[in-house]
Amino acid sequence: MATDMKIDYIELPATDFDAVEQFYTTVFAWTFEDYGEEYRAFSDGKLEGGFYKSSTVSCTDTGGALVIIYADDLQAVESAVKSAGGVVVKPEFSFPGGRRFQFTDPHGNELAVWTHV
Repeated sequence: MATDMKIDYIELPATDFDAVEQFYTTVFAWTFEDYGEEYRAFSDGKLEGGFYKSSTVSCTDTGGALVIIYADDLQAVESAVKSAGGVVVKPEFSFPGGRRFQFTDPHGNELAVWTHV
């Protein structure tokens, strides 16, 4: 059930739905539902979203919003990202309250993973 005034759904571009599904299933255990050639939805167990057919990418260099995922074990997730074909674009760094790294998925979308200090 949707919660009033909270982010409820996110969408990202992709051209190869199978590649992004394999990546996010492998690294983050997301589940997917195929809606044909133009859309594939996902759930991370808390938030839902989807990938729409597009050759554009979401990245901070071009003003895209940065989706940030929490993980207890930052190093394990970074290893999984690399093993699954993601590319670390900002190595792990500290900020007040935590540490994070930023990566691109197989399509080129930029996301981040953070953990508490």
